[in-house]
Amino acid sequence: MKLGTKTAVFSAVIALGVMISLAGCAKKTGNQLAAKTGTSMEGVEKDYQKALEQIDATGLSLEALVKPGQPDVQKAFKEYSANVEKMEDLGKRLLEHSDKMSAQGQGYFAEWEKQGNTYTNPDIQAASEQRRADLSTYFVKLSEASVGVKGASKAYLSDIREIQTYLSNDLTPKGVEAITPITLKAVDDGNSLKVAVDPVVSAIGSIRAELAQGGN
Repeated sequence: MKLGTKTAVFSAVIALGVMISLAGCAKKTGNQLAAKTGTSMEGVEKDYQKALEQIDATGLSLEALVKPGQPDVQKAFKEYSANVEKMEDLGKRLLEHSDKMSAQGQGYFAEWEKQGNTYTNPDIQAASEQRRADLSTYFVKLSEASVGVKGASKAYLSDIREIQTYLSNDLTPKGVEAITPITLKAVDDGNSLKVAVDPVVSAIGSIRAELAQGGN
């Protein structure tokens, strides 16, 4: 074999190796991005589950506080106040998660689209675009459901904090009796928040299941 031919063959082999390597990196990047997004979603999902549990705990402590004949109002108030603090912390995290998930979803699909634009095979590109479109519907559902959580969360957190503030100034039997009708509304608002959270948790679960398939 002539030197020129050997050189051409060697160059072709090197070029092929580079192409395979780049293709592998692109695929790995997509999978890594999917894994990172899925892991982030898992953490968010856990916070939502904690919020559901905390809504129940807060509601129970509030009902115990205003229960007629409560033998230790001071202790019941401390327990309720502690639950309010926990609920407020979780509420802030849920609101933060809502904004972060939206940004993360946009980044994920932007990267996917950028990689998809490198395909030269129209069938592969079409398949990638269809897969991206299918997955994006889950993020749309998540975004829409998050809007409901924001409204319900703000109303509930305002209720429980104002009740706590009121009772901190008047923890007398008459004070507790006067606030009792409002506490019933707060418990109802808590249940409304749980209803609003359910579709968010469902959407997150669907996204995680889809991302577990390996990205794009």
